[in-house]
Amino acid sequence: GQPKHKDIGTMYLILGFWGGLAGTFFSLLIRIHLMRSGTGVLITGSLNAVITAHAFLMIFFMVMPVLIGGFGNWLVPLMMPCPDLGLARMNNLSFWLMPHSLIFLVVSTLTDTAVGTGWTVYPPLSSLEGHHSPCVDEAIFSLHLSGLASIFASINFIATIKNSRGRDKEMMGLPLFVCAIGVTSVLLLLSVPVLAGGLTMMITDRNVIGHPELNFQLIHKACDEA
Repeated sequence: GQPKHKDIGTMYLILGFWGGLAGTFFSLLIRIHLMRSGTGVLITGSLNAVITAHAFLMIFFMVMPVLIGGFGNWLVPLMMPCPDLGLARMNNLSFWLMPHSLIFLVVSTLTDTAVGTGWTVYPPLSSLEGHHSPCVDEAIFSLHLSGLASIFASINFIATIKNSRGRDKEMMGLPLFVCAIGVTSVLLLLSVPVLAGGLTMMITDRNVIGHPELNFQLIHKACDEA
C-alpha cells in the first residue's frame, strides 16, 4: 500500500535535516572566506558556486521540505481531522521527486566549474557566454524537479483542506496552521509555474535558439579537447 502521511512527513523532515546540514556547511565556508583578509580561502569562481549551492540547498531542500512537506504532512491531516491527505499517490510522488532533484544539483556542482550564477539563475551569468558547460542545464533541471514536487504537494494540500472540512465549517473556522498551509499552497501553485516558464525559456535559449555560432565553436572546442 501507499505510505501514510506520517511516513512521508518523516521522510521530508529527514531530507530537510540533511539539506540543512549541507547548507550550513556552505554558509560557514562563505563566512570563513569573508573573515579572512585579502583573497580569502576561495577563488572567485568557487565563491560564486558555493553561494549558489548554499541558496538552492537552504530554500528548496531545507525550508520548503521541512515547513511545508514535513510539518504539513504531519499536522494537516491531524488537525482537519482526516485519515490521510486526499491524493496519497501524488503525495508519494511529490516526495520522491526531491531526492532526484538533489542528485541533479550535486551533479551540477561536480560538473566543470559548477554553477556560479546565484540562486536566481539570471543572465548573463546563466547564458552560454557566462557558463558554457552543462552544469547550468543540470541545475535548471534540478529546479524543474523540485518545482514539480511543489506543484504536486500544493494541489494535494488544497484538495485535502477544501474537501475534508465539514459542510457547515467555514475556512475561517479551521486551525491557523491549516489556513497557513492552504494560503501558501495557493501562492505556490500560482508562482511556481511562472518560475518553470522562465527556466524553460532559459534552457531553450542555451540549447536551441540562442547563439548558434557560439554553440558551434563550443562543440568544436569540446571535440578538440576530447
